[in-house]
Amino acid sequence: MIVTQIEFDPSEFLSNPGLGRKVVRLKPRAALFSQGDEADSVFYLQSGRAKLTVVSSRGKEATITLLGPGDFVGEEAIAGVAGRRMATATTITTCDALKIERDAMVRVMREEHAFSDMFLSFLLARSIRTQADLVDQLFNSSEKRLARILLLMAEFGKAGEPETMIPKITQETLAEMIGTTRSRVSFFMNRFREMGFVEYNGRIRVHKSLLNVILHD
Repeated sequence: MIVTQIEFDPSEFLSNPGLGRKVVRLKPRAALFSQGDEADSVFYLQSGRAKLTVVSSRGKEATITLLGPGDFVGEEAIAGVAGRRMATATTITTCDALKIERDAMVRVMREEHAFSDMFLSFLLARSIRTQADLVDQLFNSSEKRLARILLLMAEFGKAGEPETMIPKITQETLAEMIGTTRSRVSFFMNRFREMGFVEYNGRIRVHKSLLNVILHD
């Protein structure tokens, strides 16, 4: 009798609960994990938006990166020796995420090459994005940083049609993300609206013309 082995499908693995993994739903402003927690699991964001932040010993918070569907977060859990979380992952919108226990993540990485290849590609893309974020913080003005954040949240530059209506977000949160004050964000947003780059009335709609802010020197 010939037994046919079922081909492993990474998307199927990441879509459904199973051994060592479960789907969790979190409301806006909920923590997937907090800085200092035990790094015992990896999260895969199925839907919604979140952010990764770190707080200094003096209590100053900085946003490291934004997270969207298809992103992993908490990958430090699969390091050789599990330690503590170095940052906090907080939802911006309602999120569905697959929580994968450390042992289950390590096992699938070792046994399924299709999954480990996909995960490696994600890590490389994350590294490139982190470098771009660092350059943005070091060399760009607050106005350009705000424009870049809005474009990233609208998913410009990704395959398919962009999501021009971004999730509901406060000016205080935008100010935290780009390292400036709420009054400066308000000033820039009003200017973007006057120039026709954005529309907002509770939710923000981003137009491709906002790219002009980033491209203009």
